[in-house]
Amino acid sequence: MFSISVVAMTWLVLLRAFSAALDPALEQAWNDWKSTHNKVYSKEVEEAFRRGIWEKNLKTIEHHNWEASLGQHTYELGMNQFGDLTNEEFNRKMNGFRPDLDEAPGENVTFFQESTMLETPKQVDWRTKGYVTPIKDQSVCGSCWAFSATGALEGLHFKKTGKLVSLSEQNLVDCSWKEGNEGCGGGWMNWAFKYVRINKGINSESTYPYEAEDEPCRFNPSDRAATCTSFKNIAKGSEKALEQAVAKAGPVSVAVDASTFQFYKSGIYFLKGCFQMLNHGMLAVGYGTLKEDRKIKNYWILKNSWNTSWGEKGYMRLAKGYHNQCGVASHASYPTL
Repeated sequence: MFSISVVAMTWLVLLRAFSAALDPALEQAWNDWKSTHNKVYSKEVEEAFRRGIWEKNLKTIEHHNWEASLGQHTYELGMNQFGDLTNEEFNRKMNGFRPDLDEAPGENVTFFQESTMLETPKQVDWRTKGYVTPIKDQSVCGSCWAFSATGALEGLHFKKTGKLVSLSEQNLVDCSWKEGNEGCGGGWMNWAFKYVRINKGINSESTYPYEAEDEPCRFNPSDRAATCTSFKNIAKGSEKALEQAVAKAGPVSVAVDASTFQFYKSGIYFLKGCFQMLNHGMLAVGYGTLKEDRKIKNYWILKNSWNTSWGEKGYMRLAKGYHNQCGVASHASYPTL
């Protein structure tokens, strides 16, 4: 009885401490946010704690957007489904690219050959050509690498067949451990391509739906929805080579430092020093140019796997040609047939 009373008293003290720091004026906004994102908390003290984080994040967003209105930033932030997470929690749960799973010594690697003679279009957007499936949601699983890989494979399959098929990330999460990936614990797009090559195929999303957790492999050989015979790396750090690959080959898998992407909402993302660690897999589906304030701004179009409630309906524009912003050209590759 004594231990139960002590625990109850501790919870009560914590609840009062958290509640006292909350802003009553944000009550309706908090309830609306919970309703929008289907947030339910098991204990009052947990909700008070999460609301405290949400309020802090909200103030950060509002302050950034005020600075953006003064011309200090090229992009805006917005509250989304990650509002009750600290940045540390967000990075731990949502970013699963593992640079430590790089090629082993002696691994046979081929590279995309950059050409000084190749003239690329000023703008490319493979979404308009039918190469790109709708935005998906990896949920709370470090499987970004699998979504990046399926996106590149979907583009390759469409290029070869004219048919756009949504491919199974869960197939990669469950079945590519032997190649070096670790499911929801993270992975690397090249090892996903290697699995598809060795396995002689990957299942469709409809046959092997996404579950956002590690499960036993259940690949169905009767549904080989797409395949690849190899993959090509792009010279590390070369945005020119990446531009040529995107223009010539189609959507390309890229790794970025997404540590500060939590609340990106719109605009061309540029942040000085954004290249601390590559931790997230995305898909480069094109690039473009924007003329604004008498300045030409170049950007990459990146497809993400955090639902349409994040960014520009699930996409982001990342500054292009600015010293390899967020490491976008540091670990890029694409599958081939």
